[in-house]
Amino acid sequence: TGVESANGSSGINAEYGVDQEKQCREWIEAVLGESLPEQEIGKNHFQANLRDGQIICRLINALSPEPLIAKINTQKAAFKQMENIEKFLTACKKFGLQDGDLFQTADLYEAQNMGQVIGTLYACSTIATSKHGYQGMCIGTKMADENKREFDEATLNAGKSILGGQMGYTEGESQSGMSMGKTRKVCD
Repeated sequence: TGVESANGSSGINAEYGVDQEKQCREWIEAVLGESLPEQEIGKNHFQANLRDGQIICRLINALSPEPLIAKINTQKAAFKQMENIEKFLTACKKFGLQDGDLFQTADLYEAQNMGQVIGTLYACSTIATSKHGYQGMCIGTKMADENKREFDEATLNAGKSILGGQMGYTEGESQSGMSMGKTRKVCD
């Protein structure tokens, strides 16, 4: 219905792409050094691999210089599996991801928004390589490095005399004389 939830994500599913899933699968397998149990491609198969939270908990621990999750539940009880997912999301915040990068537990556990799950995995890769020095395979984008510049006084003063178009000067152009149909009365 598009109603906003408490963390600001809308009810509309994020785009889910099989190509992104394949990249995520390959990346997870490279980081963990093992194959995912469910090898068939597709949203439900990918969700089946991650649903109990164990793989994603091991993933964030492998990416972090020190383990962020001390104990990963191996029990099959639903609340223990959801607890693993919550531990992963908490660890992601410590790792450097923003709230907007994270999926909600139900997005993964109930396969409500697997596109957002993939987005979180991409963000994990980006933060791992950009902020934590991870040297392995990377998916997603690389964060920009700072590019600090020093200008001398003459260059700074020369820049002050330039009037850019973004400053509102339109070389005499205006909307006067333009007609966009009938005028509309606001009040009687």
